[in-house]
Amino acid sequence: MHEMTAAFPDFGLTPEQRREAVFGHRYERPGMDGQRGEIWCYTDAFAYPPGATVRLCVSSSAARYRLTIIRDGAKALPVLEREVAGARWQETPDQCSVIGCAWESSLEFPVGDDWPSGAYRVTLTATGRDGAPIHSHHLFIVRPLAGRKPNRILQIAATGTWTAYNTWGGSNHYQGITGPGRNRYATTLSIERPWCRGFVVLPEGAPRIPLEIPTPPATPPRYPHMEWAFANGYSNKYASSGWASYDRHFLRWAERAGFAVDLASQHELQFSPEILDGYDCIVCVGHDEYWTWEMRDAIDTYVERGGCVARFAGNFMWQTRLERGGKSQVCYKYRARAEDPVYKSADPSRTSGSWEARETGRPGALTFGLNATNGLYAGWGGCAPRGVRGFPVYRPEHWAFAGTGIYYGDLLGAEGHAFGYEVDGLDYVIRGGLPEPSVTSGAPEGLQILALGLSSLQENRVNVAFDDRFISDEDAKFVAETLIGDDGDAAVERVKRGAGMIVHFTRGKGEVFHAGSCEWVAALSRRDPMVELVTRNVLGRYLRR
Repeated sequence: MHEMTAAFPDFGLTPEQRREAVFGHRYERPGMDGQRGEIWCYTDAFAYPPGATVRLCVSSSAARYRLTIIRDGAKALPVLEREVAGARWQETPDQCSVIGCAWESSLEFPVGDDWPSGAYRVTLTATGRDGAPIHSHHLFIVRPLAGRKPNRILQIAATGTWTAYNTWGGSNHYQGITGPGRNRYATTLSIERPWCRGFVVLPEGAPRIPLEIPTPPATPPRYPHMEWAFANGYSNKYASSGWASYDRHFLRWAERAGFAVDLASQHELQFSPEILDGYDCIVCVGHDEYWTWEMRDAIDTYVERGGCVARFAGNFMWQTRLERGGKSQVCYKYRARAEDPVYKSADPSRTSGSWEARETGRPGALTFGLNATNGLYAGWGGCAPRGVRGFPVYRPEHWAFAGTGIYYGDLLGAEGHAFGYEVDGLDYVIRGGLPEPSVTSGAPEGLQILALGLSSLQENRVNVAFDDRFISDEDAKFVAETLIGDDGDAAVERVKRGAGMIVHFTRGKGEVFHAGSCEWVAALSRRDPMVELVTRNVLGRYLRR
């Protein structure tokens, strides 16, 4: 069983290096490995149906490499291996994060009709100039064809969030080398670039974001996952997003538990929503932050018609737009009202900012029951670093808790650290010792709050210098401006306290169960028995339904 350690891990960094690991802007780029040489690759799409042609774009300092492709599920399933000659170095535009790498296709191969739906990990291995091996990892999805799929789950990979956090090329939706001063995050991101290091594959023991130590009193925040990334040459966003840190954990657990799982990207929700109709249960997991209007339409329609959605995920926050046929993702985020041209248009509802913004008119809770602005951070930095590691349960009689023996006030998932690092919540009131959505929460009618733990939008300032706070109060000010129209201290005071929840509701002929935490999947991978049983209860009900 998972246990906390007694001290911050030591990765051999000096205090100056630790600070650079947290606050510096590091990113993967062509030529970063110098004289050793390097190899990079990406595919021309996120997902392919059986029979489609995959175009692999490779830039390599070595002329030959070995290609290996496996389906990354409960068991590794090899599907393709070959030696490839004639590789070459391809020049990359400076703003490739925004416009794409524009590399020519280097290798094409068909998706076999016998390749099961799932995630396919591409590994390229070549010899560097020093004689040591160099590697590149990529991932593509084989999606199912439309049609009835009884007793199967369709998992939707959080590819919008992968794109938003991908550091390859210099810019993402958080930091960047974009803009006149080459110091701004990018509002437009291309999918035509490699994934950053750590998104596809990670070594065992790579730290997750929630703190795994009892933080001593009056201690400045530490961020072990960023320190580890700095010390080991991984992207400092590896623990924030990607297949390896999140989506993979659910698929592997579910297949080992005997569930049949197919996989699709979020692009299918927008461009091929008909694939949903073949499934009784749709699952979203992990860190799932970025969605388009059309993706929400697909889920809402599916539930209204009788489908069931199990969302074991946190941080439902931003509306995006897809452009260039899905090759580009647009999200102006904090700068939406100042810079997004849609905001000043006749219909500002598609402004690429927060779902809770008044111009959008579509609160996140209408789709999934919860939203990020009433939740957010727990268990890292200065946001509840000593808080609960599981969900405090308020309604143990609910069917999702059947067989757990759990009681009112018990913690669900504390052993596996299921609560964090970003959680979703609602504005709520307590009546008779039970939480209920407030009348202004935007919650769907009949929604029940089953469990509730505390979170924060702002790091405490007590005994901690401002410069030592990574999260600081930027998000709290943004939420205050979004919801209240004012980012002053009084407004921040009104919004800075959040909650992470588990909720359930019905809509139309269908229903939604939402455990609003990024780390639910980590508790599954750690074999937390309570989290496993609740997950089985939800999936079993929705498949039999």
